[in-house]
Amino acid sequence: MLHIVGINNCNKIRDTKKWMEEQGVEFEFIDVKKAPLTREELKELEFKVGLDVLINKRGRKWRDLGLAEKDLSEEELFEQLLEHQTMIKRPVLIKDESVLVGYDEESFEAFISEEPDEEK
Repeated sequence: MLHIVGINNCNKIRDTKKWMEEQGVEFEFIDVKKAPLTREELKELEFKVGLDVLINKRGRKWRDLGLAEKDLSEEELFEQLLEHQTMIKRPVLIKDESVLVGYDEESFEAFISEEPDEEK
């Protein structure tokens, strides 16, 4: 099952959901405002794609918190992201063990057509 992580009132999330529906792709939406990711879930995303990919450094929350001016360690950055999950770059697509971050329809096509790893 494909999972889309984001916030409901985001244009990129609306576009992503619309694109998936038009392609007939079933998905589950996870709104981080209503159901924030756990520390473990966020750590797994960080491990798979890295904080630089995961954090939206052009977003309002990043600017409002003044994080560009602060010299934060990776752990401090992670803690900020855990507390302020609206800073997650959107959308985050999760399918099996694969993760895709950002809106790109060509990447979506490749991502949803990947065969899942065979369980032995």
